[in-house]
Formats: sequence, structure tokens, C-alpha cells
Amino acid sequence: VQLQASGGGLVQAGGSLRLSCAASGRTFGAYGMGWFRQAAGKEREFVAAITWNGGSTYYADSVKGRFTISRDNAKNTVYLQMNSLKPEDTAVYYCARSLGIATTPASVSSWGQGTLVTVSS
Repeated sequence: VQLQASGGGLVQAGGSLRLSCAASGRTFGAYGMGWFRQAAGKEREFVAAITWNGGSTYYADSVKGRFTISRDNAKNTVYLQMNSLKPEDTAVYYCARSLGIATTPASVSSWGQGTLVTVSS
């Protein structure tokens, strides 16, 4: 499987961005999907995850209420809507595929390439 993330960029604090991750293959709807991020000099951390059918979502406390994860299985795409962005949200964001829900990097079965989000103060 290939996961292609896009939508990163430079935004001012308080602004919004929407990340997308398009997956190849015909089994997209069978997997949980998620987003992780890695800031410079820090470990990769969980951001958000969504079950195979979109029925349940999970968020890191640091983004709860500001970020929304969603998916469109017909388009093989998962999204991350990021609102009220803060400078501490600056990181490379990675989409991830997993069996079930992955809230740790060790639980991820496939990674996409990262997309850089930079939030200026």
C-alpha cells in the first residue's frame, strides 16, 4: 500500500489547514487510519485516529477540540482538519494505517511520507 499525504504548509497561529492522505489499493476500508506528528528533535507522537468505518475517533489531549479526523472510503482518503493552530503544532505530519486503532508508532503497519506543517506566532 502507498499512503500519499498532502496539505501541509505555513500558517499563522490561529489559522487552519486540512491535511489529506490518499491510499492506493482496494482494502482501504478495512483498516483504521490515523495521523502522527514529529517535531524537530522530538519523538513521533500520536495525533488522531479513526476506525475503519469512521464510527469512532480518538485524539491526543493536545489537539482535542481543535483537530478533526475523518475519512471517505469511496475516495480512499483520510483527512485531518486542523483549526486554531498553535506554534507547538509545528511538525511533520504522517498518515498511518493500522489494524484497528494505533495510538503508538509501534502499532502502525504502514506509514505515509510526511507533510510539513509550520505555524508561525
